[in-house]
Amino acid sequence: MPETSASDSASAHVAPSLVGEEYEVEVGPVAHGGHCVARTESGQVLFVRHTLPGERVVAQVTEGRADSRFLRADAVRILDPAKDRIEAPCPFSGPGRCGGCDWQHVKPGAQRRLKADVLTEQLQRLAGLTPEDVSWDGTVEPAPGDKVAPGEVPAWRTRVHYTIDAEGHPGLLKHRSHEVQRIDHCLIAAPGVDELGIEAREWPAIASVDAIAATGSADRQVVLTPRPGGRLPLVELDREVSVLRVGEKDRAVHRVHGRDFVRERADDRTWRVGEGGFWQVHPQAADLLVDAVMRGLTPRRGEMALDLYCGVGLFAGALADRVGERGAVLGIESGKRAVADARKNLADFPRVRVEHGKVDKVLPRTGITEADLVVLDPPRAGAGKSLVERIASLTPRRIAYVACDPAALARDLSYFSTTGYRPRFLRAFDLFPMTQHVECVAILEPAEKGS
Repeated sequence: MPETSASDSASAHVAPSLVGEEYEVEVGPVAHGGHCVARTESGQVLFVRHTLPGERVVAQVTEGRADSRFLRADAVRILDPAKDRIEAPCPFSGPGRCGGCDWQHVKPGAQRRLKADVLTEQLQRLAGLTPEDVSWDGTVEPAPGDKVAPGEVPAWRTRVHYTIDAEGHPGLLKHRSHEVQRIDHCLIAAPGVDELGIEAREWPAIASVDAIAATGSADRQVVLTPRPGGRLPLVELDREVSVLRVGEKDRAVHRVHGRDFVRERADDRTWRVGEGGFWQVHPQAADLLVDAVMRGLTPRRGEMALDLYCGVGLFAGALADRVGERGAVLGIESGKRAVADARKNLADFPRVRVEHGKVDKVLPRTGITEADLVVLDPPRAGAGKSLVERIASLTPRRIAYVACDPAALARDLSYFSTTGYRPRFLRAFDLFPMTQHVECVAILEPAEKGS
């Protein structure tokens, strides 16, 4: 009898892949992640993209095995469509195609309702909060000008990352894949990106092209990442553009020609944003968020404020302008280039200081024991329990939490509740139309203040 190796034994117990299997299912509620929840007849959970709650569809599995906790799938045939379904305006949207948009097949107003449903569910499940608890009216607000008719798509994305395929053709990545979907036009790309004509040319020896179209200035920039050993091509686009490249060895960004930054406009100021510095992608987002944050915080002359994860200084500048010469603002940011830009952007405010480093490491070292106001704009993962506790220990009068992920927001609101801070109100904005993403601003204050 032949011997059985350990690897043979292990492989024999691996459950079979279900990729490609099809199930006819009734689609349940929307879930965080751009999909809806369904179940197979055996009870296995399916996360299904390209569908809507209440539809009956044929779902084809894209990831998972027979023993997986859940399966991922695409709705490949719609048997009973929902009333909010439309034909996707983008020819590159759909099962197995571009992964950039989640809701091309959904009426614009219904997209916002789906996002509201996700935010409501995350708040309840992770923080035990209802919309009434956070004084949110349950709506996701569109940006001015983004309220379009079904079948129309707002062109809002001012920063687009193109992946170049092996033949040198630009495209966007397919969902949860490194495979490139070639495109000749991205409907959600802002006019300033579209007019560069990146999709109309080939990019030999280039791995990716990042296109940036500034808001409030004519600045246009492309950042090229060559393939290993690839030579930088002569860049001739349809508009005057600055060119930067990513170094093969150091992975740093180097200027080829033109400025190594773009000039953005928000809150009646011009902001210098270099490569690696964060700036909101929607052209109206910066002004909308500054307005929401400042209305919520109501800064007063002479107050001390913190801007955590301050980027190039947008909220720090807005705070400094409002707390005046007798006030003070401290910004903390981990991106070295962003800190340099923030210091230049805020140089006319003598009472503003910007520190470089991770927020949770730098904040304790500052020696600050109290602050009147805090703006918290963390990355997608959120702030976390220890930082929330540190912020609460400073006993701020109000905290503005800017969140791009509803799950992280809900978790951090739960942590804040244990420190004695509660949401005064919450607003949600649809700054990423056609996608699952939603931006929120929550204003918190000490619970004993009441409403």
